[in-house]
Amino acid sequence: MGISAILLADSRFPGGGHVHSGGLEEAVARGLIREVRDLPGFLHGRLWTAGYLAAAFAAASVGCRQWTRLDEELDARTPSPAQRAASRAQGRGTARAGRIAWPSPVIDELLAATPRPHHPIITGALTGVSGGTPRDAALTVAYLAVSGPASAAVRLLGFDPFAVNAVVAALAPDLEAVADKAAGCAGTDPARLPSPGSPALDLLAEAHLRHHQEEVRLFAS
Repeated sequence: MGISAILLADSRFPGGGHVHSGGLEEAVARGLIREVRDLPGFLHGRLWTAGYLAAAFAAASVGCRQWTRLDEELDARTPSPAQRAASRAQGRGTARAGRIAWPSPVIDELLAATPRPHHPIITGALTGVSGGTPRDAALTVAYLAVSGPASAAVRLLGFDPFAVNAVVAALAPDLEAVADKAAGCAGTDPARLPSPGSPALDLLAEAHLRHHQEEVRLFAS
């Protein structure tokens, strides 16, 4: 895994991912997650649905210049407006930091076509211009799909961070499998990229948005 992918996956990368819980906050509010033992199922499900979708598009964005088509196809696979907004918010933050770290005409071209890119697309593009591979990009966003909610669980419920870290570590074989599968999407026509559904996460995202307008929430999504 290249250094650029490690930097992009680092929670300290100033891309704004720390303000998003990936649906975890709403799941907690509904009592779906109360203890550490409730976390593995949520993370596993998120990894193989929203995480795999993001990983596939990140891999496809490495070396690809079809920015508008990629953006439209990912929009079509993200039925929740709240999920789309969260992806673009993280994408914009990642773009701001990434274009300074890895300046490139490729990134300038992407942002000219899609000023508020989806997070997987800008992450894949940045991975590519910095010398990373499609698998690097896929593994980066797959990891972020579970590490973000895991970190949110510590902040929301006061879970033991060592126990939560162990939960994420136990997902290593699945993370590798998702990255391997998504890496095969490199060079694929955007219209033929996979479309795994996650209706429960869509509903949680929409509910979180409504509740966020009614009361103070710790996370934006």
